Amino acid sequence: MNGDAGHDQAEEADSKQDGSGDADQAEDANEQEVIVIQDTGFTVKIQAPGTEPFDLQVSPQEMVQEIHQVLMDREDTCHRTCFSLQLDGNVLDNFAELKSIEGLQEGSLLKVVEEPYTVREARIHVRHIRDLLKSLDPSDAYNGVDCNSLSFLSVFSEGDLGDTGKRKKKGSELEQIDCTPPEHILPGSKERPLVPLQPQNKDWKPMQCLKVLTMSSWNPPPGNRKMHGDLMYLYIVTVEDRHVSITASTRGFYLNQSTTYNFSPKPANPSFLSHSLVELLSQISAAFKKNFTTLQKKRVQRHPFERIATPFQVYSWTAPQIDHAMDCVRAEDAYTSRLGYEEHIPGQTRDWNEELQTTRELSRKNLPERLLRERAIFKVHSDFAAAATRGAMAVIDGNVMAINPGEETRMQMFIWNNIFFSLGFDVRDHYRELGGDSAAHAAPTNDLNGVRAYSAVDVEGLYTLGTVVVDYRGYRVTAQSIIPGILEREQEQSVIYGSIDFGKTVVSHPKYLELLEKTSRPLKVQRHAVLNEKDSAVELCSSVECKGIIGNDGRHYILDLLRTFPPDLNFLPVEGEELTPESQKLGFPRQHRHRLACLRQELIEAFVEHRYLLFMKMAALQLMQQKANKDKTAALQDSNAAGAGSENKPLALESCDGTPDSPTSSESTLTPEDSEATTISENSSAENQEAMTEVPIASINGTHEPLAAERQNGGCDGPLEDPKSREVVLNACKAVGSISNTSFDIRFNPDIFSPGVRFPDDSNEDIQKQKQLLKDAAAFLVSCQIPSLVKDCLDHSSLPMDGATLTEALHQRGINVRYLGTVLEFMDNMPAKAQLEHIYRIGISELITRCAKHIFKTYLQGVDLSALSAAVSHFLNCLLSSFPDAVAHLPADELVSRKKSRKRRNRVPGGGDNTAWASLTPSELWKNITSEAHGYYNFSLQCESVDQAVEKYGLQKITLLREISIKTGIQILIKEYNFDSRHKPAFTEEDILNIFPVVKHVNPKASDAFHFFQSGQAKVQQGFLKEGCELINEALNLFNNVYGAMHVEICACLRLLARLNYIMGDHPEALSNQQKAVLMSERVLGIEHPNTIQEYMHLALYCFANGQLSTALKLLYRARYLMLVVCGEDHPEMALLDSNIGLVLHGVMEYDLSLRFLENALAINTKYHGPRSLKVALSHHLVARVYESKAEFRSALQHEKEGYTIYKNQVGEAHEKTKESSEYLKYLTQQAVALQRTMNEIYKNGSNASIMPLKFTAPSMASVLEQLNIINGIIFIPLSQKDLENLKAEVQRRQLMQDSGKIQEQQGSHLELDDKLPVDD
Repeated sequence: MNGDAGHDQAEEADSKQDGSGDADQAEDANEQEVIVIQDTGFTVKIQAPGTEPFDLQVSPQEMVQEIHQVLMDREDTCHRTCFSLQLDGNVLDNFAELKSIEGLQEGSLLKVVEEPYTVREARIHVRHIRDLLKSLDPSDAYNGVDCNSLSFLSVFSEGDLGDTGKRKKKGSELEQIDCTPPEHILPGSKERPLVPLQPQNKDWKPMQCLKVLTMSSWNPPPGNRKMHGDLMYLYIVTVEDRHVSITASTRGFYLNQSTTYNFSPKPANPSFLSHSLVELLSQISAAFKKNFTTLQKKRVQRHPFERIATPFQVYSWTAPQIDHAMDCVRAEDAYTSRLGYEEHIPGQTRDWNEELQTTRELSRKNLPERLLRERAIFKVHSDFAAAATRGAMAVIDGNVMAINPGEETRMQMFIWNNIFFSLGFDVRDHYRELGGDSAAHAAPTNDLNGVRAYSAVDVEGLYTLGTVVVDYRGYRVTAQSIIPGILEREQEQSVIYGSIDFGKTVVSHPKYLELLEKTSRPLKVQRHAVLNEKDSAVELCSSVECKGIIGNDGRHYILDLLRTFPPDLNFLPVEGEELTPESQKLGFPRQHRHRLACLRQELIEAFVEHRYLLFMKMAALQLMQQKANKDKTAALQDSNAAGAGSENKPLALESCDGTPDSPTSSESTLTPEDSEATTISENSSAENQEAMTEVPIASINGTHEPLAAERQNGGCDGPLEDPKSREVVLNACKAVGSISNTSFDIRFNPDIFSPGVRFPDDSNEDIQKQKQLLKDAAAFLVSCQIPSLVKDCLDHSSLPMDGATLTEALHQRGINVRYLGTVLEFMDNMPAKAQLEHIYRIGISELITRCAKHIFKTYLQGVDLSALSAAVSHFLNCLLSSFPDAVAHLPADELVSRKKSRKRRNRVPGGGDNTAWASLTPSELWKNITSEAHGYYNFSLQCESVDQAVEKYGLQKITLLREISIKTGIQILIKEYNFDSRHKPAFTEEDILNIFPVVKHVNPKASDAFHFFQSGQAKVQQGFLKEGCELINEALNLFNNVYGAMHVEICACLRLLARLNYIMGDHPEALSNQQKAVLMSERVLGIEHPNTIQEYMHLALYCFANGQLSTALKLLYRARYLMLVVCGEDHPEMALLDSNIGLVLHGVMEYDLSLRFLENALAINTKYHGPRSLKVALSHHLVARVYESKAEFRSALQHEKEGYTIYKNQVGEAHEKTKESSEYLKYLTQQAVALQRTMNEIYKNGSNASIMPLKFTAPSMASVLEQLNIINGIIFIPLSQKDLENLKAEVQRRQLMQDSGKIQEQQGSHLELDDKLPVDD
């Protein structure tokens, strides 16, 4: 439910686009600049009224305001909000940087001076006190407000991570551990309870400080009291049940004499006048004083990451029943729109467009400026996304007046808080040609992808609108910032570029062409001409729908970017056009719901890269042939020029896949049988790069600077004097469909096949070329990208665990989700389909829940607000409950008052017959799901009920419930649901707690930080751990600088840092960084997101290494429980988790339990890696070790023999693994013989036998840790100096091969650091 699922996929694209050609120089420059940024900090003393002076570490970059924030958070000063800081009697300016303040230096004393209140300051104070009172209360996180979200790590680690944990004696800890997990976590358990998802956090038991704190009904003060300094009145009920009325005045807070029905504003006696409300309450209520102090102690002890706000709201799909308490601030917020309150901006509402565009215009010449700019962009974006989401909900809930109230509801548009909202319906038949409402529903997300692409290219002078797409209660709302002046003019007058009627009339503008030309290369958009209504040619450098409007602010805006990327011909049947055989074989083209299906940016990038390799290869081949044809003398003259390039590895080139003579031959479809023979783009990249040192290798962007064409494209003879070389390049260009004849340059014309767009006759040849290119790209998707995804799943370099991670894996390779059916079918026809069962299962459940989501969307549109929970619970019953005749409970009052409500029905968008939803039955819903699966995904689901689906595809109902809730924004009560009862439905309307929006938005990037992160990763992979560590630390600083403390990319950074700390032997530091990574992952991605599960596993390893065994076990059990809920037991990752659990249990001598987990891991590894895999050998060895500890030598021998056989067959007799295994076998045999002797002795001589003491060894912690490291892919290699030299040389050689930018693919997911040394499979 996490806003933008694709937070990773844009990264690669971005990094390619803004990566400067000379990255190294840029990096050196950056390192210099970084030093400038990190000025050394210094310490100042702070003196606050009533407290001892204390020291505070500050940095010269900070603003005075940040010290204010620190004081408002500190335990002893948190109750003050209205104060100034003074140095030698001078008040410091809140917005001044510390370094600009004269006389402020190491050891200066800053005094906190109480200031008089204003109404605004008094409100801020009350709000802050209320926040402090609520600081441990999780209800904001459950309700999805104020960027709060859940985290449960502290429940499992009980705060004993880091220092406190180290003090425990390792020995004494062994006795105290209770290792038995709850029944449902054990291997083979079929039970999947929901309640443990949110364990009870004892800190959340509410500590009541006050019964009521609210605004009094006597507000606002009458004029005569205003002139006495009264600002507002509060009404308070203390825990002791004392009712008091309080005046907030300019001097502070005091008791007055008013009662509920009698206004008497004079001060009471005593009035307890205090500058802070907390001081006043502490004097009148002993319970308040005691509980408030305890509460603040607890608040300060929590990890900061548990309470910092996240940049975008995360919603929880489950919540307990929370008591709804009185809360003045919440009540006030609900009815005033609180726009801009937090921002303290004069004039109250924010001009979003101005803010979004101004931040883009900030200077970006050097690192500090870029950081400032990116930070501003990110902050405005996250504020805008939050405001747009609130607005969209207000629109659908009916709280906003339409700007065209006379029209029918579907056509209404809204403005709220300077944001423009429109609904995703086909208004005025705008999309009639393109698929009506379906097209109108798809257009906003396409448009958002366009906005994302253009803002990533970041061309100065070209502006896009802030855009957020919100799905809420079955409606899709697009929220956009408003171009200044656009509402005063007719659209016809303001559009000076593009077309407002899909290409019938088209206009262009030189300034727009100039700006868009700059985006043409990175976005691969070809400049082209189209005919307007007068049949004259008009130049464009975007699709015709893309409109250019100059706002009243003089900025050039582009909007309607829904066709930024070219159409996907597999889903766009065009009369008279034939697709390539690869596509046809799979039954394409297929009719789609709408005609807006377009290719993803990732696919375009991959396709161009693939074509580039092909281009290089063809040029090299032709040069080699020419060279062979020349006679000796010519060859001699020429050898210095062309030799290097073509002679290196002619064989490698030939063998890659024959001589490619036409582009399509290399894209031959991968049939499931020959999935081994991967396409050219994979297996030849390394050889190619070496073989073509001469043929120029430009940026993988696939586009070369035309100026450098001579130097580059001749490939051999320096400038293109040699006509032969020119011909070679020309042929290669033609073959790969380059738009230039002298250099490789592939771009797409997005208007091809757009209905209503006509091209001038003289561009016919070009149009044919473009059509072919589109067909090739469509074929590339099905014949290269889908097989490569499946191959990555087979070799486990891609391991999706749920719908979101599967979608992300598809998107990273440029595969749209509409291909899900095709991908599933491809897997089903693989010979190795048993090893893909986990992915297939996730795919099926994703397909079913997406179909259900499509149906749910229209289902909800016909539901009255008063019946919402009844309708949602009825839908879930039809979807998931085994109860055959789910009957909807219509709310009683609705039935009575239907006559009356007839008149007002028109108010809600859509409004149809409001009880039609109640007639849905389970069998009808499942019929609809199977027909939707066939219609949308072209996949035939063979099931007529949920139980059949569960049975046939091995699904879990709890997983389906999680997926559908996350996709639709439903929040349900956390309790045990009986899905399988045939006597009563699983859900009642009381179980549906809330319905949240699902939000998509742009994710602005921290580009500098990301480059540092990548260079750090590269260094680590080359084996330079220390330098890598420094770069990653630097990246972390820069990320924090741009994003604040919480962000998914920071999470990846911390994980890598922890892993490096661990490898370099700094266990406590590893623990502290990994703890942050876990907390952040829980908060930003969700408590049961697959990433979070993995972070838990890493943390458990570092805890074990730190001697905190019981915590390590708790964390592993938590990870296992989460994984069971998210994807069930049958998943390769579960084998790793169970091996970890088994090893830790072995270490604490729980042998029987340990065996249950290790044997399960063995079974899963055997299934997914094949019985001959090294992973399976290792599993056998781990099981054997436990049997040895149990003195069951026969079983131990049996397993170790299996392992030995695998090692012998896979790596040969001489390999150290095989030798180790054979040694161990000998040892086991000796032990077995000794045991047998002893037994015989006992049988023979009875009790007085002389027994040899047998060695039963509990494994040492070190040996357990060593095995843990091996299975988790962490290897410590004791190397001599010479080995190190060799290793570095080898690494550099590989580096040269990889420099062509394929590094990311080889890392699988490019944020995971797995040591690439082949030690264990």
